[in-house]
Amino acid sequence: MNPFSGIEQIDFGKLNGLVPAVIQDNSTQKVLMVGFMNKEALEKTQEIGKVTFFSRTKNRLWTKGEESGNFLNVVSLLVDCDNDTLLIKANPVGPVCHTGADTCFFETNKESGIGFLSYLQDFIDKRKQEMPEGSYTTSLFKEGTGKISQKVGEEAVETIIGAMANDNENFIYEASDLLYHLIVLLSHKGHRIDDVVNELKKRHS
Repeated sequence: MNPFSGIEQIDFGKLNGLVPAVIQDNSTQKVLMVGFMNKEALEKTQEIGKVTFFSRTKNRLWTKGEESGNFLNVVSLLVDCDNDTLLIKANPVGPVCHTGADTCFFETNKESGIGFLSYLQDFIDKRKQEMPEGSYTTSLFKEGTGKISQKVGEEAVETIIGAMANDNENFIYEASDLLYHLIVLLSHKGHRIDDVVNELKKRHS
């Protein structure tokens, strides 16, 4: 998927050649900062894959992190309904604000525990796509539905044993194994952990 699809519709004429760009952490969903881009800044961002703004004070293109090394690596770009504002999802390298804060809004940029599950499945999906040799996840995908399902069953039993033994450390360890293998099975079958969450939401309502 092209992260820059749809950029041809951006209207740079409303603000004298500039559009605001809202930068959001792809993993935590926190808003990191807001800057401005002109057409050249957007083209530079597309070329190097790192967020590049037009600095109104310096009157030049400015790649975030060009001095500090705290780059914003682009994951995706969305254009709003009026075609005059950008939402860029990125993976930050280090703190974003010049003050040293995680974000320019002084929020701590940490994902919730639940949010990590989506990140984990993204990683597992990448393993499925690339199938690198020597990866345990790759070996599961090669074995197929039967083997992955068997592992889910085995880990479920181990989780129950940990619970019944009142061994909290082992219980959490085995529950983690269970959840990991369940997500692998979801990926193998073409589903997301979000599908499970949506089903639970429907039952809750």
